[in-house]
Amino acid sequence: MASEAMILDVDSPDGPRPVRLSSPSRVLWPQAGLTKLDLARYLIDVAPAFLTANGDRPVSLQRFGGDVDGDHFFSKNPPKGVPDYVRSVPVTYPSGRSHPQLVLDEPAAAVWAIQMNTVVFHPWASRAGAPDLPDELRIDLDPQPGTTFADVVAAAHELRSVLGDAGLASFVKTSGNRGLHVFSPVEPVHEFLEVRRAVIAAARELERRMPDRVTTAWWKEERGERIFVDYNQANRDRTMAGAYSPRALPHAPVSCPVTWDELDGVDPAAFTIATVPERLRTVGDPWEHLHDEPGSIDVLRSWWGRDVANGLGELPFPPDFPKMPGEPMRVQPSRARNRT
Repeated sequence: MASEAMILDVDSPDGPRPVRLSSPSRVLWPQAGLTKLDLARYLIDVAPAFLTANGDRPVSLQRFGGDVDGDHFFSKNPPKGVPDYVRSVPVTYPSGRSHPQLVLDEPAAAVWAIQMNTVVFHPWASRAGAPDLPDELRIDLDPQPGTTFADVVAAAHELRSVLGDAGLASFVKTSGNRGLHVFSPVEPVHEFLEVRRAVIAAARELERRMPDRVTTAWWKEERGERIFVDYNQANRDRTMAGAYSPRALPHAPVSCPVTWDELDGVDPAAFTIATVPERLRTVGDPWEHLHDEPGSIDVLRSWWGRDVANGLGELPFPPDFPKMPGEPMRVQPSRARNRT
């Protein structure tokens, strides 16, 4: 592995910006034979689409000490030595603590993150100027054992219909693994808890329409061979890999936006850091206009109110969250039964 560093000239609003890249030949994806330099060049190639999706947002960096098969950690606070073109914004976490979190505004900032051994980028659903108010309603369709990608695609199409009935446009991307992420642009006027409840309302409606194929069950023992609608990804400080972010999997996949028309024929494994730049050049960015017409979650909020009136209230929160009002016990059902 080379020990010498190199300088990459990266576009910025002020002209080319030199960004240092140490150990450029360090292999990050051994199976694919892709290096740190390959990753930096990928981010430079896809920078306009990557920043449209992930820029101007608090972002967590998933950083690796070696290759993608090794140890990693999530970096939220700005590390020492942050260059002056990488800014941060104060955000409040579920614990009530407030700390600055990194924000990416230009290609050089993304390449600097690669220099800091970042592989996966996890942007918040809110903008840096209003970090408490999400402008994206995000739904993670998570396949369970016994389900296929075709099952996820079927659920995504029906979810699109559900969101359309609620007056929301929707956009879809591969997760970079086996699932799909569905986003709807929304007006940034509600706090995370309200948006989470809107997601739950949509998830429950999807579950009603596809009861044998979709579930909102938080506990794995209750999900069966159904697609799990992970509503908890809508919580504050809960993120998923951003659009055009690489994933730490052996073949160097990318979480890639696709059109609804092409979804049925999609092979998620085909979208990698080696193939996505050419796709953007030839096909374009299906998410380029995602935020042109943000919608309202008022219909989903009314569905939530209806469900609460019918006895369907809160669902479990992640285990590291404080106990929330109206939340059921955070004990998997089989253990709860054994206690009685």
